Amino acid sequence: MKISLAYKLAAGAALSVLAVACSPAADKEAANHHPAGHDASDKAEATSKVETADYVDNFSLIDHKGQAHELFYHADQPAIVIMTHGNGCPIVRGAMPDFEKIAAEYSDKGVEFLLLNSNLQDTRDSVAAEAAEYNYSLPIMIDEQQLVGESLGVHRTAEVFVIDPAQGFKVVYHGPIDDRQSYERQKAEAENHFLTDTLDQMIAGEDVTVEGPPLSPGCLVNFPERDRRDEHINISYAEDVAPILLGKCADCHQPGGIGPWAMTSHDVVQGWSPMMREVIRTDRMPPWHADPHVGTFQDDRSLSSDEIKTLVHWIEAGAPRGDGPDPLADANLHAPEWPLGEPDLILTLPAYDVPANGIIDYDYPVVANPLTEDKWIRATSVKAGSRETVHHVLSGYMSEIPEDGRGSTGLWEFSTGGYAVGAETTEARANHGTPMPAGGAIGFQMHYTPIGKPVTDITQIGFYFHDEVPKYVNRTSVVLDASIEIPAGDPRHEETAYLEFPEDAILMSVFPHAHYRGYASDLRIRYPDGKEEMLVSLPKYDFNWQRSYVFEEPVDVPAGSKLIANYIYDNSENNFANPDPNVDVTWGEQTHEEMLYTSLSYRWKDETSDNRKDDYQARLEAGRLFGSMDDNIDGQITADEMTGMLGARMKPAFPLLDKDGSSGLSPEEFAKVFEVMNRRSSGQP
Repeated sequence: MKISLAYKLAAGAALSVLAVACSPAADKEAANHHPAGHDASDKAEATSKVETADYVDNFSLIDHKGQAHELFYHADQPAIVIMTHGNGCPIVRGAMPDFEKIAAEYSDKGVEFLLLNSNLQDTRDSVAAEAAEYNYSLPIMIDEQQLVGESLGVHRTAEVFVIDPAQGFKVVYHGPIDDRQSYERQKAEAENHFLTDTLDQMIAGEDVTVEGPPLSPGCLVNFPERDRRDEHINISYAEDVAPILLGKCADCHQPGGIGPWAMTSHDVVQGWSPMMREVIRTDRMPPWHADPHVGTFQDDRSLSSDEIKTLVHWIEAGAPRGDGPDPLADANLHAPEWPLGEPDLILTLPAYDVPANGIIDYDYPVVANPLTEDKWIRATSVKAGSRETVHHVLSGYMSEIPEDGRGSTGLWEFSTGGYAVGAETTEARANHGTPMPAGGAIGFQMHYTPIGKPVTDITQIGFYFHDEVPKYVNRTSVVLDASIEIPAGDPRHEETAYLEFPEDAILMSVFPHAHYRGYASDLRIRYPDGKEEMLVSLPKYDFNWQRSYVFEEPVDVPAGSKLIANYIYDNSENNFANPDPNVDVTWGEQTHEEMLYTSLSYRWKDETSDNRKDDYQARLEAGRLFGSMDDNIDGQITADEMTGMLGARMKPAFPLLDKDGSSGLSPEEFAKVFEVMNRRSSGQP
């Protein structure tokens, strides 16, 4: 590859006189790329010693729009291109049109294009603002902890890393896009096209022979921890690391816990430390998937930015024991039988034989309610008999025991708690409760996952009751959409549903739920004046870890507000968990089908236990189906919004009700659809 003499001279000069990252005429904002106390030559010398990674470890990062990206997701792509980004850098701004043009051309050939921002001074909001101002379309991943930039060997912004997944995610090219830009100078046209030449060779199945210049022009990125790597061996296991593990990890990773191994000592942790580094970098652990930039929640088990850096840097230093006691060994951890103590009532479900493999239909056992007097539920806790096989448990109260002995969810009058891995206990806020009448039965939905050997499960549920009638009634409802229709092969299909609140309410928690194709989920509120606020966002939904997100401060929901649930589904072959990317997917209970299901826990603002507002609840439930089908949230349902299996059943009635030919049904008109369907099902005209 020929590199022009002028470009070589410019690159060499940049190492000394011009290493001030940006020209004096550039935006003053660019000066923020140089920390005080370090002159340009010192920084240039320091970065020249940084080694570019030969291979890239897996990672997961959230971009400036709140979407998650995992490197190994693109294992089947012919190439992955990452360019480093920084707000205010003229080199980046100059390179972006070229980068986006190349992305538009090569994306059709399967190449993935991403941007990486590792700057200390840039935030997600500021990056989003600059991306909007300059009309960038590509995702900009925010490397808040700088761990990805550190391990990748980032020197400057506008550096390009071309990664070959077929060679174990090897970096096959590192350097600038081309030779069009240098400091304070730009050519009209590039003479050397390093990036496209590299991609052409990769797509053609050839070895990459492209070599870029020794320096990629751009603004220097400050990695203070990378300069202190020798000091990371002094991170204290006893004082810095073990307290994090005890606070955020050991509840699951203890003897009798749901974790596959127990954190009983430093020796054990050190042995598992490489795996710990991987699951932290890929955001698989701890299993808390709420975006830290959206909302604050009780029992937040996520690691803070400082905690992540402490753990990863300690592991990369060899996970040394150091001086001091071993807090993990001294803690003598063991999972309690019941997390809240002995329950007031324990119900034992019938034994269920889980086969070694295969797809298991949901089981709906019923257990008679032995209570002889009414109670108010304060909390419930589910103890799975076989933690390895029980994926989730849902339960609900029924006034009567079904004749067929099947506790189907459609018969439940209210929820009595549930279980998912990592979320075994449901506890009401102080002075809140759910009324549980005497008699009747509790129905269950049991989802089992085979583990390769036959197992018998005997699950129990424990109820904790209030000693006195609480002041407030805990209510539950669901934003759901049984009309979802996910096209085969679609990697990012979106579906939306909402629930409109007829009266003032206070929202306390949300529980998003989808199946294997669920990629991301969020819930926002649209106030009556049209303003919106994001309440919870899961950029990386994980079917294996589901939980309720309890707001630190409950959310006021004024009458007329809509709670809008948005789900993104990945029905592509890149989704490793996808049962079949070649089929269109609709609503269903089985995991090879899909759901849009966000459970809500709330109370009516003016309801108390001695002043029930059951009519509020009835009006809320009456509007659920309309909100599930009004995909564009315009207050009208059109024929093309009647999708999925449910929509197919309802669509024939549409012309009968669209009397004015407006091609849209109001909530009142929509309600008549059911009248027509009911008449037809009973043989009436």
